[in-house]
Amino acid sequence: MKSSTARTSKAKHPYALHPSVAYVQAIIDNLETLTGKTLEGWVRLLKAKGPKERKKRMDWLKTKGLGNTQASLVAERAEGRKPNAFADTAEGYLASAEGYVERQYTGKKAALRPLYELALAAGLASGPEAKACPCQTVVPLFRTHVFAQLKASSQTRVDVGLALGDPSALKGADARLVDTGGFAKRDRITHRLELREPSDVDATLRRWLAVAYQRDG
Repeated sequence: MKSSTARTSKAKHPYALHPSVAYVQAIIDNLETLTGKTLEGWVRLLKAKGPKERKKRMDWLKTKGLGNTQASLVAERAEGRKPNAFADTAEGYLASAEGYVERQYTGKKAALRPLYELALAAGLASGPEAKACPCQTVVPLFRTHVFAQLKASSQTRVDVGLALGDPSALKGADARLVDTGGFAKRDRITHRLELREPSDVDATLRRWLAVAYQRDG
């Protein structure tokens, strides 16, 4: 991934490259070096000479020297599918990131945008490695993994989901911290704080964001 491109794009808004895009792009970038053909070259070859059934296509590509992840990517593209809903390139994703957020805070939820911006700033201040990587319905905050996420849950509320682990192990939990039941379901997000007005972006929110951030260290 070309960090200069990412830095240039990121300067336009506070968002960073989503890890899933970076992962796919790394596979694409390395494919020609490792296998002698670009992604487009492998797709053309598979369509021209390979079998039609998915499993047989995977096996055929592996006989040509591709690893399982590489073969899966080529087979998906030959079928016209993508591994995620994002653009493959850093440029494409970063150009789309702001649009994902705009669509989340439009119409009757537009009035929540300033509250979201305050929560986003608090999340990014959790630590030097914190980054926001918008998806189509939520804005996850990453360190190594997702440690929090921001979502317009209704027309009057922004929820800050938090990866805090076992509720029974938390010390000093307060009434505002809601157990989502995520720990029992093995979800990453286990708790949430509900924000309804700017004053809710307070020391309590910052404390739990910092705890979630540190847990992902």
